[in-house]
Amino acid sequence: MHIALIGCGRIGRVHAESIALHPKAELVRVCDAVEAAAREVAERFGGTPGSDVDAVLGDPNVDAVVIASPTPTHVDLLTRAVTAGKAVMCEKPIDLDLKQVDDCRAAIGSSASRVMVGFNRRFDPSFRAVRERVAAGEVGRLEQLIIVSRDPAPSPAEYIATSGGLFRDMTIHDFDMARFFLSEVVEVSAMGSNLVADYIAELGDIDGAVVTLRGADGTLCHITNSRRCTFGYDQRLEAFGSLGMLSVDNLRPDGVRAYGVQGTEGASTYLDFFLDRYTPAYRAELDHFIEAIGNGTAPEPGFDDGRAALVLADAAEESLRTGRVVKLDPAAAEGQR
Repeated sequence: MHIALIGCGRIGRVHAESIALHPKAELVRVCDAVEAAAREVAERFGGTPGSDVDAVLGDPNVDAVVIASPTPTHVDLLTRAVTAGKAVMCEKPIDLDLKQVDDCRAAIGSSASRVMVGFNRRFDPSFRAVRERVAAGEVGRLEQLIIVSRDPAPSPAEYIATSGGLFRDMTIHDFDMARFFLSEVVEVSAMGSNLVADYIAELGDIDGAVVTLRGADGTLCHITNSRRCTFGYDQRLEAFGSLGMLSVDNLRPDGVRAYGVQGTEGASTYLDFFLDRYTPAYRAELDHFIEAIGNGTAPEPGFDDGRAALVLADAAEESLRTGRVVKLDPAAAEGQR
Protein backbone atom coordinates (compact mmCIF):
# COMPACT_ATOMS: atom_id res chain seq x y z
CA MET A 1 0.00 0.00 0.00
CA HIS A 2 1.33 3.43 -0.98
CA ILE A 3 0.79 5.80 1.94
CA ALA A 4 1.09 9.56 2.33
CA LEU A 5 1.69 11.18 5.71
CA ILE A 6 0.27 14.61 6.49
CA GLY A 7 1.78 16.11 9.64
CA CYS A 8 5.41 15.63 10.65
CA GLY A 9 5.38 16.44 14.35
CA ARG A 10 6.03 14.00 17.17
CA ILE A 11 3.15 11.64 16.41
CA GLY A 12 3.70 11.96 12.66
CA ARG A 13 7.21 10.63 13.08
CA VAL A 14 5.87 7.64 14.99
CA HIS A 15 3.58 6.84 12.07
CA ALA A 16 6.36 7.43 9.53
CA GLU A 17 8.55 4.86 11.25
CA SER A 18 5.69 2.35 11.43
CA ILE A 19 5.02 2.75 7.71
CA ALA A 20 8.70 2.48 6.82
CA LEU A 21 9.04 -0.77 8.77
CA HIS A 22 5.86 -2.41 7.45
CA PRO A 23 6.49 -5.03 4.73
CA LYS A 24 3.25 -4.20 2.91
CA ALA A 25 3.56 -0.41 3.03
CA GLU A 26 5.62 2.28 1.35
CA LEU A 27 5.79 5.90 2.45
CA VAL A 28 5.53 7.72 -0.88
CA ARG A 29 4.69 11.29 0.19
CA VAL A 30 5.39 13.34 3.31
CA CYS A 31 3.58 16.64 3.81
CA ASP A 32 3.77 19.36 6.44
CA ALA A 33 3.03 23.08 6.52
CA VAL A 34 6.65 23.47 7.60
CA GLU A 35 8.44 22.02 4.59
CA ALA A 36 11.71 21.60 6.49
CA ALA A 37 9.92 19.17 8.84
CA ALA A 38 8.64 17.20 5.85
CA ARG A 39 12.14 17.02 4.36
CA GLU A 40 13.60 15.80 7.64
CA VAL A 41 11.04 12.98 7.92
CA ALA A 42 11.42 12.04 4.25
CA GLU A 43 15.20 11.84 4.56
CA ARG A 44 14.85 9.42 7.44
CA PHE A 45 11.85 7.31 6.41
CA GLY A 46 11.40 7.85 2.67
CA GLY A 47 8.84 9.56 0.48
CA THR A 48 8.68 12.80 -1.47
CA PRO A 49 8.53 15.81 0.88
CA GLY A 50 6.40 18.90 0.39
CA SER A 51 3.85 21.30 1.86
CA ASP A 52 1.15 21.11 -0.85
CA VAL A 53 -1.79 19.02 0.37
CA ASP A 54 -3.48 19.21 -3.05
CA ALA A 55 -0.44 17.58 -4.63
CA VAL A 56 -0.64 14.74 -2.12
CA LEU A 57 -4.36 14.15 -2.56
CA GLY A 58 -4.15 14.49 -6.32
CA ASP A 59 -1.43 11.88 -6.64
CA PRO A 60 -2.95 8.69 -8.15
CA ASN A 61 -0.05 6.71 -6.68
CA VAL A 62 -1.30 7.42 -3.14
CA ASP A 63 -3.65 4.71 -1.85
CA ALA A 64 -4.10 5.94 1.71
CA VAL A 65 -3.40 8.98 3.87
CA VAL A 66 -2.34 9.08 7.52
CA ILE A 67 -3.45 12.37 9.09
CA ALA A 68 -1.20 13.35 11.98
CA SER A 69 -1.55 17.13 11.72
CA PRO A 70 -3.03 19.38 14.48
CA THR A 71 -6.62 18.59 15.48
CA PRO A 72 -8.21 21.72 13.92
CA THR A 73 -7.08 20.47 10.48
CA HIS A 74 -8.49 16.96 10.79
CA VAL A 75 -12.03 17.45 9.46
CA ASP A 76 -10.92 19.36 6.38
CA LEU A 77 -8.10 16.97 5.52
CA LEU A 78 -10.17 13.86 6.23
CA THR A 79 -13.03 15.11 4.04
CA ARG A 80 -10.73 16.08 1.20
CA ALA A 81 -8.78 12.81 1.36
CA VAL A 82 -11.91 10.65 1.31
CA THR A 83 -13.39 12.72 -1.52
CA ALA A 84 -10.17 12.11 -3.44
CA GLY A 85 -10.74 8.37 -3.08
CA LYS A 86 -8.11 7.71 -0.43
CA ALA A 87 -8.45 5.47 2.61
CA VAL A 88 -7.70 7.44 5.76
CA MET A 89 -6.19 6.79 9.16
CA CYS A 90 -6.77 9.92 11.25
CA GLU A 91 -5.30 10.68 14.66
CA LYS A 92 -7.73 11.29 17.49
CA PRO A 93 -9.85 13.29 18.00
CA ILE A 94 -11.62 13.85 14.69
CA ASP A 95 -12.48 17.31 16.01
CA LEU A 96 -13.14 18.98 19.35
CA ASP A 97 -16.70 19.95 18.33
CA LEU A 98 -19.38 17.29 17.87
CA LYS A 99 -21.26 19.29 15.25
CA GLN A 100 -18.13 19.51 13.13
CA VAL A 101 -17.75 15.74 13.42
CA ASP A 102 -21.37 15.18 12.42
CA ASP A 103 -21.05 17.55 9.45
CA CYS A 104 -17.95 15.64 8.35
CA ARG A 105 -19.80 12.33 8.67
CA ALA A 106 -22.63 13.64 6.51
CA ALA A 107 -20.17 14.91 3.91
CA ILE A 108 -18.29 11.62 3.49
CA GLY A 109 -21.35 9.36 3.71
CA SER A 110 -20.72 5.67 3.11
CA SER A 111 -17.02 6.35 2.55
CA ALA A 112 -16.71 6.55 6.34
CA SER A 113 -16.16 2.79 6.15
CA ARG A 114 -12.68 3.55 4.76
CA VAL A 115 -11.73 5.75 7.73
CA MET A 116 -9.90 4.58 10.84
CA VAL A 117 -9.42 6.72 13.96
CA GLY A 118 -6.14 6.45 15.87
CA PHE A 119 -7.14 4.92 19.19
CA ASN A 120 -3.98 2.85 19.20
CA ARG A 121 -4.45 1.46 22.72
CA ARG A 122 -6.96 -1.06 21.38
CA PHE A 123 -3.93 -2.64 19.72
CA ASP A 124 -1.71 -2.80 22.78
CA PRO A 125 -0.93 -6.53 23.05
CA SER A 126 -1.74 -6.73 26.78
CA PHE A 127 -4.97 -4.72 26.66
CA ARG A 128 -6.15 -6.59 23.58
CA ALA A 129 -5.40 -9.96 25.18
CA VAL A 130 -7.49 -9.04 28.23
CA ARG A 131 -10.38 -7.91 26.05
CA GLU A 132 -10.28 -11.15 24.04
CA ARG A 133 -10.16 -13.25 27.20
CA VAL A 134 -13.06 -11.31 28.73
CA ALA A 135 -15.05 -11.80 25.52
CA ALA A 136 -14.27 -15.53 25.73
CA GLY A 137 -15.87 -15.65 29.19
CA GLU A 138 -12.75 -16.20 31.28
CA VAL A 139 -13.84 -13.80 34.05
CA GLY A 140 -17.53 -14.64 33.70
CA ARG A 141 -19.86 -11.68 33.49
CA LEU A 142 -17.82 -8.46 33.40
CA GLU A 143 -18.87 -6.35 36.38
CA GLN A 144 -16.18 -3.70 36.79
CA LEU A 145 -13.50 -2.21 34.56
CA ILE A 146 -10.75 0.00 36.01
CA ILE A 147 -8.54 2.12 33.75
CA VAL A 148 -5.60 4.16 35.09
CA SER A 149 -3.80 6.62 32.83
CA ARG A 150 -1.33 9.16 34.22
CA ASP A 151 1.31 11.11 32.31
CA PRO A 152 4.81 11.44 33.77
CA ALA A 153 4.68 15.26 33.54
CA PRO A 154 2.17 17.88 32.40
CA SER A 155 2.29 19.11 28.82
CA PRO A 156 3.46 22.69 28.23
CA ALA A 157 0.99 25.57 28.36
CA GLU A 158 1.04 26.02 24.56
CA TYR A 159 -0.20 22.46 24.12
CA ILE A 160 -2.82 22.60 26.88
CA ALA A 161 -4.25 25.82 25.45
CA THR A 162 -5.27 24.13 22.20
CA SER A 163 -5.80 20.55 23.41
CA GLY A 164 -9.54 20.82 23.99
CA GLY A 165 -9.16 19.97 27.67
CA LEU A 166 -8.21 16.85 29.56
CA PHE A 167 -11.36 14.89 28.66
CA ARG A 168 -11.04 15.47 24.89
CA ASP A 169 -7.26 15.18 24.78
CA MET A 170 -6.24 12.55 27.34
CA THR A 171 -9.30 10.75 28.71
CA ILE A 172 -10.66 10.26 25.20
CA HIS A 173 -8.28 7.29 24.84
CA ASP A 174 -9.78 5.81 28.01
CA PHE A 175 -13.32 6.46 26.82
CA ASP A 176 -12.55 4.45 23.71
CA MET A 177 -10.99 1.69 25.81
CA ALA A 178 -14.11 1.62 27.99
CA ARG A 179 -16.27 1.23 24.87
CA PHE A 180 -13.94 -1.52 23.65
CA PHE A 181 -15.04 -3.53 26.69
CA LEU A 182 -18.51 -2.16 27.51
CA SER A 183 -19.78 -1.17 24.05
CA GLU A 184 -22.73 1.12 24.90
CA VAL A 185 -22.33 3.61 27.76
CA VAL A 186 -25.51 5.14 29.18
CA GLU A 187 -24.32 7.19 32.20
CA VAL A 188 -21.30 9.41 32.83
CA SER A 189 -20.18 11.04 36.08
CA ALA A 190 -16.98 13.08 36.40
CA MET A 191 -14.99 14.97 39.00
CA GLY A 192 -11.86 17.03 38.31
CA SER A 193 -9.08 18.71 40.24
CA ASN A 194 -6.30 21.28 39.85
CA LEU A 195 -3.43 20.02 41.99
CA VAL A 196 -0.55 19.71 39.51
CA ALA A 197 0.20 22.95 37.64
CA ASP A 198 -1.19 26.46 38.15
CA TYR A 199 -1.03 27.32 34.45
CA ILE A 200 -3.44 24.50 33.62
CA ALA A 201 -6.07 26.01 35.93
CA GLU A 202 -5.38 29.46 34.47
CA LEU A 203 -6.13 28.05 31.03
CA GLY A 204 -9.49 26.78 32.28
CA ASP A 205 -8.57 23.10 32.29
CA ILE A 206 -8.19 20.43 34.98
CA ASP A 207 -5.08 18.34 35.59
CA GLY A 208 -6.66 15.33 37.30
CA ALA A 209 -9.95 13.50 36.96
CA VAL A 210 -11.98 10.54 38.11
CA VAL A 211 -14.76 9.40 35.77
CA THR A 212 -17.38 6.72 36.31
CA LEU A 213 -19.28 5.14 33.42
CA ARG A 214 -22.23 2.76 33.45
CA GLY A 215 -22.74 0.37 30.58
CA ALA A 216 -26.18 -0.49 29.24
CA ASP A 217 -25.94 -3.89 30.96
CA GLY A 218 -24.97 -2.37 34.31
CA THR A 219 -21.21 -2.87 34.06
CA LEU A 220 -19.29 -0.08 35.81
CA CYS A 221 -16.08 1.52 34.58
CA HIS A 222 -13.79 3.70 36.69
CA ILE A 223 -11.22 5.92 34.93
CA THR A 224 -8.42 7.74 36.79
CA ASN A 225 -6.31 10.40 35.05
CA SER A 226 -3.53 12.76 36.08
CA ARG A 227 -1.24 15.07 34.13
CA ARG A 228 1.64 14.12 36.49
CA CYS A 229 3.01 10.87 37.84
CA THR A 230 6.40 11.10 39.54
CA PHE A 231 7.19 7.40 39.09
CA GLY A 232 6.63 7.28 35.33
CA TYR A 233 3.98 6.65 32.70
CA ASP A 234 1.21 4.92 34.64
CA GLN A 235 -0.91 2.73 32.34
CA ARG A 236 -2.92 -0.01 33.99
CA LEU A 237 -6.17 -1.89 33.45
CA GLU A 238 -8.25 -4.31 35.50
CA ALA A 239 -11.25 -6.35 34.33
CA PHE A 240 -13.19 -7.89 37.23
CA GLY A 241 -16.00 -10.36 36.74
CA SER A 242 -18.13 -13.05 38.36
CA LEU A 243 -15.45 -15.74 37.87
CA GLY A 244 -12.27 -13.80 38.47
CA MET A 245 -10.11 -10.93 37.27
CA LEU A 246 -7.58 -10.06 34.58
CA SER A 247 -5.17 -7.15 34.99
CA VAL A 248 -2.42 -5.36 33.11
CA ASP A 249 0.38 -3.71 35.08
CA ASN A 250 2.88 -1.08 33.99
CA LEU A 251 5.66 -2.15 31.65
CA ARG A 252 9.39 -1.80 32.40
CA PRO A 253 12.46 -1.95 30.15
CA ASP A 254 13.44 -5.27 31.74
CA GLY A 255 12.30 -7.84 34.30
CA VAL A 256 15.31 -7.60 36.61
CA ARG A 257 14.74 -7.35 40.37
CA ALA A 258 17.45 -6.32 42.85
CA TYR A 259 17.75 -7.67 46.42
CA GLY A 260 20.16 -6.39 49.05
CA VAL A 261 20.62 -4.57 52.35
CA GLN A 262 19.12 -1.42 50.84
CA GLY A 263 15.85 -3.17 50.07
CA THR A 264 14.17 -5.91 48.10
CA GLU A 265 12.22 -6.12 44.85
CA GLY A 266 14.15 -3.15 43.41
CA ALA A 267 13.19 -2.69 39.76
CA SER A 268 13.71 -0.40 36.78
CA THR A 269 11.40 2.58 36.42
CA TYR A 270 8.36 2.26 34.17
CA LEU A 271 8.64 3.01 30.47
CA ASP A 272 8.87 6.79 30.25
CA PHE A 273 6.10 7.90 27.89
CA PHE A 274 3.73 6.86 25.13
CA LEU A 275 6.50 6.70 22.52
CA ASP A 276 8.07 3.84 24.48
CA ARG A 277 4.97 2.26 26.01
CA TYR A 278 2.80 2.10 22.91
CA THR A 279 5.23 1.59 20.01
CA PRO A 280 4.00 -2.01 19.44
CA ALA A 281 0.41 -0.74 19.50
CA TYR A 282 1.12 1.84 16.78
CA ARG A 283 2.70 -0.88 14.62
CA ALA A 284 -0.28 -3.22 15.14
CA GLU A 285 -2.71 -0.38 14.45
CA LEU A 286 -1.14 0.29 11.07
CA ASP A 287 -1.11 -3.43 10.27
CA HIS A 288 -4.85 -3.66 10.96
CA PHE A 289 -5.52 -0.61 8.77
CA ILE A 290 -3.56 -2.03 5.85
CA GLU A 291 -5.18 -5.46 6.14
CA ALA A 292 -8.70 -4.07 6.47
CA ILE A 293 -8.44 -1.71 3.52
CA GLY A 294 -6.72 -4.40 1.46
CA ASN A 295 -9.53 -6.86 2.23
CA GLY A 296 -12.28 -4.31 1.60
CA THR A 297 -13.52 -4.41 5.21
CA ALA A 298 -14.10 -1.48 7.53
CA PRO A 299 -11.17 -0.83 9.90
CA GLU A 300 -11.83 -0.54 13.63
CA PRO A 301 -11.97 1.76 15.48
CA GLY A 302 -13.79 3.63 12.74
CA PHE A 303 -15.23 7.09 12.28
CA ASP A 304 -18.28 6.35 14.41
CA ASP A 305 -16.06 5.12 17.24
CA GLY A 306 -14.27 8.45 17.10
CA ARG A 307 -17.59 10.24 17.37
CA ALA A 308 -18.70 8.06 20.27
CA ALA A 309 -15.59 8.82 22.31
CA LEU A 310 -16.21 12.54 21.82
CA VAL A 311 -19.81 12.10 23.00
CA LEU A 312 -18.45 10.63 26.24
CA ALA A 313 -15.89 13.44 26.59
CA ASP A 314 -18.65 16.03 26.18
CA ALA A 315 -20.78 14.20 28.75
CA ALA A 316 -17.88 14.15 31.22
CA GLU A 317 -17.38 17.88 30.69
CA GLU A 318 -21.08 18.47 31.38
CA SER A 319 -20.96 16.33 34.51
CA LEU A 320 -17.89 18.19 35.76
CA ARG A 321 -19.60 21.54 35.15
CA THR A 322 -22.98 20.65 36.65
CA GLY A 323 -22.02 18.14 39.35
CA ARG A 324 -24.66 15.75 38.04
CA VAL A 325 -24.69 12.31 36.45
CA VAL A 326 -25.25 12.71 32.71
CA LYS A 327 -27.59 10.19 31.14
CA LEU A 328 -26.98 9.76 27.45
CA ASP A 329 -30.09 10.05 25.30
CA PRO A 330 -30.92 7.41 22.67
CA ALA A 331 -29.38 9.50 19.85
CA ALA A 332 -26.08 9.79 21.73
CA ALA A 333 -26.07 6.10 22.59
CA GLU A 334 -26.79 5.22 18.96
CA GLY A 335 -23.77 7.26 17.94
CA GLN A 336 -21.60 5.07 20.13
CA ARG A 337 -22.11 2.00 17.99
